[in-house]
Formats: sequence, C-alpha cells, structure tokens
Amino acid sequence: MIGKLKGLIDGFGDDHVHVDVNGVVYEAFCSGRTLSGLPRVGEAAVLHIEMIVREDMIRLYGFASPAEKAWFNILMDVQGVGARVALAILSTLSPAELSSAIALGDKAMVGRASGVGPKLATRIVTELKGKVPDTGVVEPGVLGLQTALGEGVARSAIADAVSALVNLGYSSAQASAAMARIVAREGEDLPTDKLIRLGLRELSA
Repeated sequence: MIGKLKGLIDGFGDDHVHVDVNGVVYEAFCSGRTLSGLPRVGEAAVLHIEMIVREDMIRLYGFASPAEKAWFNILMDVQGVGARVALAILSTLSPAELSSAIALGDKAMVGRASGVGPKLATRIVTELKGKVPDTGVVEPGVLGLQTALGEGVARSAIADAVSALVNLGYSSAQASAAMARIVAREGEDLPTDKLIRLGLRELSA
C-alpha cells in the first residue's frame, strides 16, 4: 500500500496531479483545495495518499494533510458519497470547516459542495454526528460548543448570541468559534447582549 508520495510535481490535470518519485510518475486525484496549494511543476511536494483497489482499477487519492485524508475516508462511509463527491466536499470545505459543519448540524454549509443536494447534505450531517476525527484542526472547546449548539443543548444566552451574529452575516462556524473563545475567557454567565458585543469585537479583530 502507498501511504505517502514525496517527489517532484510532473504535471497537473483538472482533478489530479502527477508526482515523479525517483523516475516513477504517480497519478493522484485530489480536491481542488489540495491542487491549488501544490507547488509548480518541477518543485518538491508531499501528498498523503489513500489507495483504493478494485477489480477493475487501482486509484490513488492525494491529500494535503492527514486531516483531509481522514475526512475523505469518513465521508466515504456515508451512503451516496463516493470518491468524487467526497473530493467535491473537501474542495469546498477545509477539514476545520467540515468538522464545524458536522458538529453544528449545518446542512447548508455541507450542501455548498458540488453534487451534494439537500437530502444528501442531511444524511451526511446526521450520520456523521459524533464522528469528527481527532485531528486537532478545531480546538476541543470550540468543537464542544458547536456540538452543544448542534444538539440544541447549549445555554440559551450563548445560542441566542450565536444566532444574532449569524443574522448579522457571519457563518455559524465563525460565530460559534468566537463565542467559544469568549466563554473560555469570560465564563458562561454573561447576558446575551454582552456576548453579542464581545462576539462582534472578537470577529472584527
């Protein structure tokens, strides 16, 4: 099995990259996010690899980080999500954004990906609830608050403050992450209006 490729970029396709490893050129399919972050042709690169072997093909999928690779495998466990859809989701959302979307139950955020309709977005956030990989891309305190918000068990003042910030144009992931940082500093007993003011200050910093 191939777990990682270290070599020189040999060329790009619309959805894949060729990596020259000591004269052997490997083709790895990647998310748009990973492709855009790779260096130019002839420069050194590292890709974390998931190798899928079937009767009629062997295909390599390349990822910029272990977190992205972990999410690819988790997404593939959802009925209706194949490699193409998983890569589309990872092209749209970073591992941190996807972790937050699942914790918050944010179907709209997941549904931004190409090929993901409302039903599939709902299935993804429902089936993957509680399955966010421990990759360190989201602070535990932030993820904990986002999970509480997603399950409807967060303190009402905090939930109301997050809702107000979302209504002002911030994403639910941004608003909840800011609120988690405020709660960590100031405690949970602040009134909604003060939480909103502190949230606006946090997000504009």
